[in-house]
This record gives sequence, C-alpha cells and structure tokens, in this order.
Amino acid sequence: MLPRIPHILTSCGIGPSTVLGVKSLKKKKKKKKEIGPGMEIILETEGEKEIKFLTAEIDRLKNFGCTEISPSLEQLREENSKLKYRLNVLQKSLQAERNRPTKSMININSRLQELFAYAIKVAYPDLENPPLIVTPSQQPKFGDYQCNSAMGLTKMLLKTKEEKINPRDIAENIAKHLPDNEYIEKYEIAGPGFINVHLRKDFVSKQLTKLLINGVQPPALGERKKVIVDFSSPNIAKEMHVGHLRSTIIGESMSRLFEFVGYDVLRLNHVGDWGTQFGMLIAHLQDKFPDYLTVSPPIGDLQAFYKESKKRFDTEEEFKKRAYQCVVQLQSKMPDITKAWNLICDVSRQEFKKIYDALDISIIERGESFYQDRMTDIVREFEEKGFVQVDDGRKIVFVPECSIPLTIVKSDGGYTYDTSDLAAIKQRLMEEKADMIIYVVDSGQALHFQTIFAAAQMIGWYDPKVTRVSHAGFGVVLGEDKKKFKTRSGDTVRLIDLLEEGLKRSMDKLKEKERDKVLTLEELKAAQTSVAFGCIRYADLSHNRMNDYIFSFDKMLDDRGNTAAYLLYAFTRIRSIARLANIDEEMLQKAAKETKIILDHEKEWKLGRCILRFPEILQKILDDLFLHTLCDYLYELATTFTEFYDSCYCVEKDRQTGEIVKVNMWRMLLCEATAAVMAKGFDILGIKPVQRM
Repeated sequence: MLPRIPHILTSCGIGPSTVLGVKSLKKKKKKKKEIGPGMEIILETEGEKEIKFLTAEIDRLKNFGCTEISPSLEQLREENSKLKYRLNVLQKSLQAERNRPTKSMININSRLQELFAYAIKVAYPDLENPPLIVTPSQQPKFGDYQCNSAMGLTKMLLKTKEEKINPRDIAENIAKHLPDNEYIEKYEIAGPGFINVHLRKDFVSKQLTKLLINGVQPPALGERKKVIVDFSSPNIAKEMHVGHLRSTIIGESMSRLFEFVGYDVLRLNHVGDWGTQFGMLIAHLQDKFPDYLTVSPPIGDLQAFYKESKKRFDTEEEFKKRAYQCVVQLQSKMPDITKAWNLICDVSRQEFKKIYDALDISIIERGESFYQDRMTDIVREFEEKGFVQVDDGRKIVFVPECSIPLTIVKSDGGYTYDTSDLAAIKQRLMEEKADMIIYVVDSGQALHFQTIFAAAQMIGWYDPKVTRVSHAGFGVVLGEDKKKFKTRSGDTVRLIDLLEEGLKRSMDKLKEKERDKVLTLEELKAAQTSVAFGCIRYADLSHNRMNDYIFSFDKMLDDRGNTAAYLLYAFTRIRSIARLANIDEEMLQKAAKETKIILDHEKEWKLGRCILRFPEILQKILDDLFLHTLCDYLYELATTFTEFYDSCYCVEKDRQTGEIVKVNMWRMLLCEATAAVMAKGFDILGIKPVQRM
C-alpha cells in the first residue's frame, strides 16, 4: 500500500515512486572503493543520487511558486548535508593517511587511477562501471601518464542517454573534477579526449629520496595472503631433464615475488613418488641388492637402473607378477618394502638437490604419496554428493562445461592422477587454508587442471571470487632447429648436463673478453656462475611463458640486447661509478638524506620516472603471473640509464690530468637508485649479480 502523498508534491509533479525513494533511502547500501589497507572512500550512494534529483525538484518547485516544502524533502536535504560532510571528512583523513610516513613504495599508476575513478564518478554519477584506463605515456610530448577513458564514456553515454557528446568535452569534465592531490603538476586535453598528465617534479624527487633511505620496498597490498606455488615436480627414479627447467625457474621466481610483497609462501614439489613403476623398481632392487636392508645399495645411475627394471617388466612374466605384488605391499606399508621405496627416493633426491643447489631453488617435497591416505575420503565425498557415475567398472565424475570426465577410481580399484590432484587441492584449501594456489605446469595439462578446478568448485571446496586457483602454463623448450630440444642422438637433454655446458660456455666468453686478466680467480669464478645460470634463467623468463622458446647459448650469452649478460654488465658498470669516484655506501646514505635530487635535465626526469614504475610492474605480474614484464622493465631501465649517463655528467674530470674536479651528487644518487631497483629485480628473477665482472 502506497503512503499518502502531500498534495503540494503531487500538484508539482512528484509522484509515489519518488516518495518511495525517500522512504527507502536509509536502506540502500553505500558503494565503497577500497584504496589501501583498512581505508575506504565512499564514492556515492544510491541515496545520494536521489538526493540530487529531489533537491533539483525542490528548486523547480520554488521556481514555480511552490513555497510549501514537504518535511520529507527537508529531511533529505539534512541527510545530504550529513553525507557531504562525511565525504569531506573521509577525504581529509584519506589525505592524512597518505601523507603519513611509510616505507612502502607508491604505485603511481594506482594512485592516478583512484583520482580519475573519483573524478569520473563525480562527473557522471549515473553511469555503472565506467571505463577506467590510465597508462604510462609512451612519448614525453604526451606527458607522463594518460587517462584514455573519455572515448569509452562517450559510447556509454550514447547508449544510455542517446545523446552524442564530444569526447574532448567529457575529458574536460573529468579533469575539472580531479580532487586536489600531491601527484599532478598539470594536465592537457589532447586529440579525441586523451588527458595527458604531467607529474610534479618535487613529488618524484621525494619518492626517489625515500627509496634511497628505506631501500627498495614493496607497494602496500593490504592483508597478508597464504600462497601455495606448485612447481618443478620431477619423477622419482628419473633424471630431471630440460622439460623441468621452465617449471622450476618460473615457479621459483613467482615464489620470490610473492615473498617480496609480504605473502606467506609455501613452495611445493609435487614429485611423482607413487604408482606401479615402484613395484618393478623395488623387485629389481631385491634381486640386484638382496642385502639392501643392511647395506645401502650403491645405485650409481638411477636412470640405467630404471631402464633395466622396465626391460624386465616388459619381458619377464614372473618378474611382472612380483612387481605387482610389491605395489600391493607398498600400499599396505610393509616395513621392508617401504624401506626399499625410501632408498630409491633418496637416490633421486640427492640428484635433484644438485640442480636445486646450483640454481638456488628453495622447495619442500610433498609428492603423490603424501595424499594416498586421503583418496578414499575423496571418492566417498563425491559419491555421497551424487557426482559419481560407474562406466565399465570405472568411477567417473562429469564436471559442468568440461568435455572429459575425471576418473577417480580405475576398473581394477586403483586410484589415478585425477584422484591424487583432487586430494591435493582439497588438502591445500582446507588444511593449509591457502588464499591463492598457483600450479606451474606445462600448457599441455591445461584441460586437466581446468577440470580439477571446476570439480573442486562444484563440490564446494572453494569460491573463485574468494580464493584464487590458477594454472600458470608454459610452452616447450625448442632447439635451434625449432624442434623439441634433444641431444644429437635424439635423447632428452639432461638438466645437469645443460647447466655444466652453461658454465663451460660462460667461462669461454669471459676469457674471450680477457676478464681472466683483470679479475682474481675468486671473482672470475663468481662471474662465471652469475653469467651461466643468470643467462639460462633470463632466457626463459624474458619470453612470454605461454610461448615456446628456442634455447640458444650463443644468444643468451650475447652482451647486446635484452639478455642477462647485457644487464649484468650494465649493473656492474653502474656500481663501479661510485667506486671509481671514491664514494662509499656510507657517503651515499648521508647524501640521500641531505641532497635534493634535481630532475631538470630531460634524461634525469626520464630515468627518475622509470625507476618509480617498479611497483606498477610488480602489481601487473601479481595480476597476470607473466614474469617477462619484469625482464622487459629491467632492460628498459638499463637502456634509460645509458641515455642518462651519456648525457649527464655524474663525475667531472680534468681533461689533462684526469683528476676528479666535481661530483654531481644528485646524479650519483640516481645511479644508486637505478642499481638498487635492478638488484631487487635480479633477486626476484633468481639472478645473482657480481660487483666486478
């Protein structure tokens, strides 16, 4: 039943729906935008929209001679004043919070997005989800950043209001609603509605000083998250090969990034340590080393041992039966069989450790065997919820929008990889309480993981809006013939052989440049390892992980272009500038606190802005998990530094004597800031730079 409407309102064109809007005002939720840990700004409520409409109606009534004002409208005006006051208080407290000293680096792009989001909301309050596009400018003439939202807004306004508006007018309207801030010096409207933003030099200078005093810090991201990264995952009793290289390198770098931004990271190695192949390995061990329970078997070459057992399994029927018995006994946890299994696993672990130590990989082994006792419960849970169908003796689960069902029990009663992966994801969600799970596994497994994730959602283990579960797939490693990377004999390339070849080629390259004549033996060895393993890692990480990439030692050891060799040489050159000017770390720290960083030269300005884009780059990778973005940024930073160094004297010397006559300390600080960001980038990528090279 509608409430009674005062005559004065109906006579002036305000009907029941308007009054109902007034009545329901307090029930409507306020829209909020989170702008930092524990901070929100109320952008606008549905009630505020109605307040604006009704206030306009009041003015219209007055203009038409209506002097009697409804108490409801007076109440609304009072509510509006309160809301405006509250908004003003929040804006001031937000600004105070922003100005409070913090060690975190500022993500300038995010801050500008917040400013433009606010301006767009105020300028066009009726538009739902308006486009927000703020990006770094590609050319100096277009400012430092650009907001390109006006064209998208033009289309939205045309669709919703059927009115055609010039995008430049929209851009002007957005810009004039930008709140006061410490970031923007000026803006210009260009072309068909681009808003070119010029940053304030004093703001950039202060942020660089803060970086030098506090060190390279992560941007503030809010609450600490629990992240599980599943990577590497070789098979026990088989050697790690080049196929494991990508997962190991990508997973390690992702883990380092998550740790740098303050997340709690659990790195898991889901090794293949269970299954029927262990029956044949144990049976072969019993025959070859009958005293294995008392004397540790000297298995020198586990790969050869595996091939011998596989040959017997395929050709000897009696051996095959015994192998199957060993599998049953292993599943029953018979002590002697379990010891044999552990001995075989230990031999593999020792080989894996050599590679992980060489590449500085930190990882916790948690193989398929860890989840065996959980699999019966997994099958029961799917059965109880009515998701299981029986097909030719198999127990299968169909998942919505997935073409192939999961097989959770084989016709012989055994479990499968599907069962193991379901048990693993449940354990990680329910017991580890992960906020994020990343599987770094080749792209060939995409359909499998898509089905596993969908099944976990279907049964109610997680909500993708709350918990992020992602498959970070990657392409294969190709040889220079653009075919799958193999040895000349056609075998898979062993990873340990690849690393040893990298060390040899790295030393050859250093000697070719006669570095052995200027470096000590210890420095030469450090440079060899840094270049060899740094180049192998960077060659992988600098490519979009979804693409295949060609493995070429010649290209990765080239010190020209976007390679680790070039970046490592650039880094040592930057570090040497202060050393050659007899400026030590203590002097640089003192200068950082006392010397203002001047950014008057265009190359100083370009370098300063480039350094401060580091948090933006990290945020992008956290969003999409593509590490080549960081490699591209480091290369851009190194080349931008070269431009700066060629144009701006850091140290001025007498041309005749070569003696230092002047040190431009603010430029030395720019050198130091560049090196600091490069060092942190290297650390995330797992590359170890050296001071002399």
